[in-house]
Amino acid sequence: MSEFNDSAAQQPSSLRKDVEKAMQIFFSNLGDESVTDLYQLVLHEVEGPLLEAVLRHTGSNQSKASIMLGLNRGTLRKKLKQHGML
Repeated sequence: MSEFNDSAAQQPSSLRKDVEKAMQIFFSNLGDESVTDLYQLVLHEVEGPLLEAVLRHTGSNQSKASIMLGLNRGTLRKKLKQHGML
């Protein structure tokens, strides 16, 4: 296991706390409205900024980005297209 994963398992990360806070805000703003497909909604909302940040970090090198994300390059390209980034 990597050092990052070891430390993440020991204590909640800042990212995790941010997600928890965002979800609390989402639910408080939801009121009486019902929501479906929340999992897909959250994944779609998070995936775009994640891809943008990793590409920026790798200088738009898709091979490096795919390695960093743990995706194969074809899957990365598919996701980039889904988010209008390609």
